[in-house]
Amino acid sequence: MKRLLLFTLLAAAFFSTGTARQTNQSDFFAIAGASVVDGTGAEARRATVVVRGERIESVLPADAKPPAGARVINAEGLTLIPGIFDLHTHLPYSSIRGATSDWPKNLKAYLYCGVTSVVDFGTYPETFEPMRRLSKAGVVVAPRISLAARMSTPGGHGAEGGRGDFFSLEVSTPREARAAVRRVVPYQPDVIKVFTDGWRYGAAPDMTSMNEDTLTALVDEAHKNGLEVLTHTVSLDKAKIAARAGVDVIAHGIGDKDADEELIKLMKEKGTTYAPTLAVYEPRARDILSPTLAAVLDPAALRVMAPPLVPPQNPPLKPAAGSAENGDAPRVRRWGVLQRNTAALRKAGISFGTGTDAGVTGTHHGWATLRELQLLVAGGLTPLEAITAATGNAARAIKVDGERGTIAPGRLADLVLLEGEPLKNIGDIEKIKRIFLGGRELDRERLAREIATPGISPIPSIKAQELIDDFEKPNGRSSIDTLWVNSSDSGVDASKMIFGKIAREAGNQALSITARMAEKDRPFGRINLPLSRGAVEPVDAREFRGVKFDARGDGDYRLLIPTYSTVIFQAPFKASPQWQTITIDFASLPQQQGQSAAWRGDDLLMLSFEIARKAGEFGWLELDNIRFYR
Repeated sequence: MKRLLLFTLLAAAFFSTGTARQTNQSDFFAIAGASVVDGTGAEARRATVVVRGERIESVLPADAKPPAGARVINAEGLTLIPGIFDLHTHLPYSSIRGATSDWPKNLKAYLYCGVTSVVDFGTYPETFEPMRRLSKAGVVVAPRISLAARMSTPGGHGAEGGRGDFFSLEVSTPREARAAVRRVVPYQPDVIKVFTDGWRYGAAPDMTSMNEDTLTALVDEAHKNGLEVLTHTVSLDKAKIAARAGVDVIAHGIGDKDADEELIKLMKEKGTTYAPTLAVYEPRARDILSPTLAAVLDPAALRVMAPPLVPPQNPPLKPAAGSAENGDAPRVRRWGVLQRNTAALRKAGISFGTGTDAGVTGTHHGWATLRELQLLVAGGLTPLEAITAATGNAARAIKVDGERGTIAPGRLADLVLLEGEPLKNIGDIEKIKRIFLGGRELDRERLAREIATPGISPIPSIKAQELIDDFEKPNGRSSIDTLWVNSSDSGVDASKMIFGKIAREAGNQALSITARMAEKDRPFGRINLPLSRGAVEPVDAREFRGVKFDARGDGDYRLLIPTYSTVIFQAPFKASPQWQTITIDFASLPQQQGQSAAWRGDDLLMLSFEIARKAGEFGWLELDNIRFYR
C-alpha cells in the first residue's frame, strides 16, 4: 500500500536527543578583523564584532582593541555575514524521491550550511506547540523556525495532497478568508502561507486561483493579527493581484511572462518582497552531488542517489541549451522567463529575499539555500545584493529585522564566518569556516556526523493513556487533547469526506464519518487520530495488549497504525449497522506489504481508520469509546 504523505507530515520528528551545539566556549568574545558584510546592503568594511551572551554588543573599527576579558577570534582575511534566511522550506519532506524523510537531519542540514532562520510551509497548526516546546527545551539545536498556517482555494494548489481539511484551509470568499485566519490565530502561527495561483507551469492542467477580494480580505485579517502573508504566486497576472492585495512576499518566481511596469509599480507601492525560489526551478540534473550536498544528505538519501557523481564544484549556473541537464521543455521555457524577471526586477529596485521550496524533489535542505544565492547572482544580482537578500532583506520581509538579519549592536549573534571572497565570487558562500547561533558556536563536524549516522534520528516517546477518545469533551478535541484530521487519496479529484460528532444516544456522543469515493483506482478516505499533538512525539503503548473501540458501519474497514520508525501496521475489521466492540491485539497485527519489522509498540504516531470502496461509491463509519486495553 502506498504510504500517505500525511503520515510523513504528522510524523513530525523535528527534534532528536543529541545536540550539535558547542557550549564550552566563552559567551564573551570578539571576531576581530573580518571583512564584515552587515546585511544592510552597505559595502563591506573591516571591523571587530563583539558578542556578549546571545547578542552583538558592539561593532568596532578593525584596529580597535577588543574589550578586556573577551576571547578573541582572529578573522583576518575572512568574511563575516549574518546568519542566512530561507523564506520557503518544507521541513518534513525528503528531497530525494524514495528516501524516508528525517526531520531532525533536515534541520541540521540548514545549520551546517549557515542557514540560521527558516520559514516552514510543510506543517500544520497542530504541530506548532510541540515543536516550539521541544525547541525551547533544547532537545536539539535547530534554526530559528517561523511556522506557517496554510490556505488555498477548493481545487487549488496546496490542497491536492490528500492531507485533509486542516492542513490547508480552503477559502473562496472574503468571509471565509477572515474566518480561516481567525481559526488559526489561537495556534500562534508566525506567518500565513497562501496558495494564490493555480498555474501549473504549462506542464499540467491549471488548478483554481484565489480571487482578489478574497486575498485582500485574507491579507487584511492577517495583518490585523500581526501576521505576514507569503504566497505561492507563479504568474504575472496573479502577481499583480497579490501585490494589490498587499502580500508581504511573493514566494515563488514569475515564470509565465516578462514582468511589466504595472507589476513593478504595484510592488514598489506595496513594498512587496520577491523571493523567486530559483533553486527549485533550475533545469539541472537532480542527482548530481557536490561536496556540500554530500555532507547534508543522510545515508538513506545517498543510497537512492546512485550512481553518485561528486564533481569538484556545483553544477554550472547556466546549463548549455540542449544539454542533458536542461530537463523538459516547459521547465526550460520557464527558466528563461525567471532569469529575465530576476534581472528586470533587480534593475527596477524591487527588494529580493531568498527562498528555495526545499523539500521538493531535487531541492535539498540547506544546500539549496546556498545554491539560491548563486542563482540570484547568475540572474543579475551582485554578490552583495544576493547576500543582502538572504539576510537583512529576508528578515525585514517577515518583520524580524529588529532581532536578526543584520550585524549591529543589540541584534542576535547569528553569524557565519567564511573563507574566500564571496563578494567577488559568490561560490565562496559555501566556504563556511564557523557558524554562531545566538552567540554559541556550532560544531559543524558533529552536525555532519549526526546527519551521516544510519537510521532515523531518535526522539523520546511519551507514555500512552488508556482512554483515547469517548467523544465527550465539549471542545471537540479527543480525550488525549489531540485533533482528529482526515486524509484521502491525492489530487484535485480526491475522495470527499465529512466527519463530526453525533448523538449515539441521549448524553452519549460518537464520531460519524462519511466518504464519497473518487473516480480513480483504489480511492479511500481516512480519519486519523494523532496519539500526541500533531503526532510530533511518538507514543509508548507497550504496557497495553491492544486497542478496542465501538463501531457501526457497513462492510470492510482497516485500522492503520503508523509508527515513527516508518512501519505502518494494519488490521482489517468488519462493522455492521449494529454497534459492536472491535478488539485488535497488537501481537497479531499484520504489517503493510513489503515491511518486515516486528511490533515494538514504543513509537506509535496515530490511529487511522480507513474506508475504501469502489470508485464512485459511498462509505460510512461511526466510532466510539476508543481505548488501549491491558
